[in-house]
Amino acid sequence: MVNQVQTVDDTWRRCSKSDSSGASNSGGESSKESSRSSTPVLDTDRTDRLRDKMRRRTESGDHWFSLEFFPPRTASGAVNLISRFDRMGSGGPLFIDVTWHPAGDPGSDKETSSMMIASTAVNYCGLESVLHLTCCNQTKEKITGYLSKAKRLGLKNIMALRGDPIGTDWEEEEGGFNYATDLVKHIRCEFDDYFDICVAGYPTGHPEAQSYDEDLKHLKEKVDAGADFIITQLFFRADTFLKFVRDCRAIGITCPILPGIFPIQGYQSLRQLVKLSKLEVPEEIMRVIEPIKENDAAIRNYGIEHAVGMCRMLLESGEVPGLHFYTLNREVATMEVLRQLGLWIEDPRRPLPWAVSAHPKRKVEDVRPIFWASRPKSYIYRTQDWDDFPNGRWGNSSSPAFGELNDYYLFYLKSKSSKDALLKMWGEELTSEKSVYEVFTSYIMAEPNQAGHKVMCLPWNDEPLAPETNLLKDELAKVNRRGVLTINSQPSINGKPSSDSIVGWGPPGGYVFQKAYLEFFTSSENVTALLQVLKKYEPRVNYHIVNVQGQNTTNAHDMQPNAVTWGIFPGREIVQPTVVDPVSFMYWKDEAFALWIEQWAKLYEDESPSRMIIKYIHDNYFLVNLVDNDFPLDNCLWQVIDDMFELLNMHYFIEEME
Repeated sequence: MVNQVQTVDDTWRRCSKSDSSGASNSGGESSKESSRSSTPVLDTDRTDRLRDKMRRRTESGDHWFSLEFFPPRTASGAVNLISRFDRMGSGGPLFIDVTWHPAGDPGSDKETSSMMIASTAVNYCGLESVLHLTCCNQTKEKITGYLSKAKRLGLKNIMALRGDPIGTDWEEEEGGFNYATDLVKHIRCEFDDYFDICVAGYPTGHPEAQSYDEDLKHLKEKVDAGADFIITQLFFRADTFLKFVRDCRAIGITCPILPGIFPIQGYQSLRQLVKLSKLEVPEEIMRVIEPIKENDAAIRNYGIEHAVGMCRMLLESGEVPGLHFYTLNREVATMEVLRQLGLWIEDPRRPLPWAVSAHPKRKVEDVRPIFWASRPKSYIYRTQDWDDFPNGRWGNSSSPAFGELNDYYLFYLKSKSSKDALLKMWGEELTSEKSVYEVFTSYIMAEPNQAGHKVMCLPWNDEPLAPETNLLKDELAKVNRRGVLTINSQPSINGKPSSDSIVGWGPPGGYVFQKAYLEFFTSSENVTALLQVLKKYEPRVNYHIVNVQGQNTTNAHDMQPNAVTWGIFPGREIVQPTVVDPVSFMYWKDEAFALWIEQWAKLYEDESPSRMIIKYIHDNYFLVNLVDNDFPLDNCLWQVIDDMFELLNMHYFIEEME
């Protein structure tokens, strides 16, 4: 690798910079370090480059996998793909890559573009992502613009490809590139070492190459030009790939070479992929699948069995540090192969108690307000323009400058459930406020509603209850039935191991702590009683109560943030990743109230009784957060709520007596 790096340096020095005003500096700028940084980042995978992660995993003998996806054609397809990212990301891929389709406006801001899908994976799903980029039908200036945009969006890895011709034959682009080698050189010249670069390898030789040996020579040129690793075209026999690796090493290619694995999932998809890649399927495979070509399940089972056997041979060879899977945007077959290989590991431990972003400028971020715990993508969206991100402590943020959230339609902020599905869960027709209470209770209990449909999400949480919240399920159901409509909560924790499968986070050997937290909507009548009750719980309980107009009451001392989650780890300062910040709460309340209208009320016709019920709650209820500061003691917040209802009942009794 030392010789290779020297070659890359030489390439940079040979680059001529015709535009001294800025193009040559576009890649040399490093992401700004947070001026609030005080604590080392807990997870080195958040700060390391992809090539460094590969090197570390290779040296430790820890095998990895990666996944390829292609951009969908429709907006609903984009929503579904992002949900798939979240599901498949839970198994621990080292990275994903997103293909580049010249006919699909791949560098645009469309929700179906390659650029936007890859950017969303990085920023909102926390996945290390590789963006494909081809030379096809593109000028040098256009390519530079796409690379600059990719960098601005937080993408750090590029797969440099010539690309397939749009027509039958390759047509040279005036002022463009005709070979991937030239694209690699251009990236290194214009962006220095900012991007990690991947290139394609062909275990049986590129179909347009004069010979196998000639193709290997071209691959070596791509690596010498600055490529960091290679992903190969698919193949059907392990020996084919292992021979290719030996031949690469023999001519001095030393970078990682990842095998492209294609689990056969259907007869037609196999034929289409083979046609595009110009490969021949071995006779022994065709003999098996021809008799079952009409049975997709049987072909998929065979494809899984074949892929598992081939992958085991590759991993046992000692030549293969990781496997790259062509998923075809499907998950069942790939996940089953990975499970059988023992590579699919859903580690319950989290680097932090909230979903992290992989954008380089957020690499030091380790503190967030708790309010967005169930809407991390929204939080990332609203803070995307920040130059610095809190690290070590939130600080007294008198002006956090959250961006407005008016774009509820954005595909990565929308519910993954269809309108019909939401109506079935939340009610085709609401008859009273109690109908809403029942929806919340059904969600908490993961039970069917009165119409027999299981409530799997709410506007404030597009997923079922987290395991941590399940610890509070019975208490939550009890208060929701009575009109305390909870949207966020956490139990008190006093020194649980960081490896705990439910509440643990951070590196091993640590201990985590939490203050009990409860956030809910409730009626103005309940709030009047609650404020009286809370007087006897001060200073143990901190509270903040606000309505949609911004009328608010709080006992937060000098509007200071309150740390509600923290951890102690060997050799590190105390980390406090979650706070209740009274200033941020006022920004969150706008979003929290708006979700009543944007995601629930708008399911119904204007002026319909159902819509008017949701609008009444939006207009008249208050949003409340409560913190029990005595975390070593039993959670007192349930008693606070009980006292509130007891006081209300007393008032009702007195009124009846009068």
